Amino acid sequence: MPDTAARTKQDVRPRYQHLIAMAQRHPAIKTAIVHPCDDVSLQSAVEAAKLDLIEPILVGPSERVRSVAASGGFDIGRMELVNSAHSHDSAAKAVELVSAGRAEALMKGSLHTDELMGAVVSRQAGIRTARRISHCFIMDVPGHSDALIITDAAVNIAPTLDDKVDIAQNAIDLAHALGAPEVRVAVLSAMETVTAKVPSTVEAAALCKMADRGQITGALIDGPLALDNAISPEAAAIKQIVSPVAGRANVLLVPDLEAGNMLAKSLSFLAHADAAGIVLGARVPIILTSRADSLLTRLASCAVAVMLAAARRRSAAASIS
Repeated sequence: MPDTAARTKQDVRPRYQHLIAMAQRHPAIKTAIVHPCDDVSLQSAVEAAKLDLIEPILVGPSERVRSVAASGGFDIGRMELVNSAHSHDSAAKAVELVSAGRAEALMKGSLHTDELMGAVVSRQAGIRTARRISHCFIMDVPGHSDALIITDAAVNIAPTLDDKVDIAQNAIDLAHALGAPEVRVAVLSAMETVTAKVPSTVEAAALCKMADRGQITGALIDGPLALDNAISPEAAAIKQIVSPVAGRANVLLVPDLEAGNMLAKSLSFLAHADAAGIVLGARVPIILTSRADSLLTRLASCAVAVMLAAARRRSAAASIS
């Protein structure tokens, strides 16, 4: 993420402020904060609660959590605190809260992502679904007209074609939950022509045909597209690419984790973009934040989870009626 000075300059993010305001129109969601044993994770929970985004359930070693609250001056007196023995136990007990219907979201605290995700995908007690679990960055890039969803830059290392179907659908569903009037997915590669020498171009073409046949729904999808002609109308015009997605993409589906991670971090460090993060494909949204994130970015991640939970409630109500 950007350095402290850069984050301070970008402290006011109109898109993130608008996202938080939209989320506040919905009920706060019960959120299990997994191992909030440092200032950053506990502050995130406290501030999100103040904004009526979440109702935190703190899951961690109780004395340690209270000690962090006392040293940081955080008021957790009204928050439920579930005692755990250690970080792995925190993850397991947080997942149990979801399974029991007591939490609508998970939020990562001061434990490794692998510890949390290990509990989420556990075959015995996990909360995975038929969908592939994937991660999305919702990036606020200064000077760019739209927020950009980048997927997957954090979970799937080398996704297969079948994996990418779920990764794309997860991102499309997220974009709709966030209120995007039209979802335009660019399947990225190093070029915009299909060649067997670059497998990601072949997979991009296959994903487009799968969308044509209804295997991916809810979006316009085009690819392969290079990054420039995916987000720049001028670049697309120069390359003479005629497409409703080229130059106007708001979802970027990357070939693999390495490409996605480098893209997201390049935008963060060089363009001073902020990146709210969410994991999809489990029974509830999972809020992933970094210690380097600004407070506003962490709150925006919570707002994303609220919007997803609201969309799922609407979908459940529609299926009943």
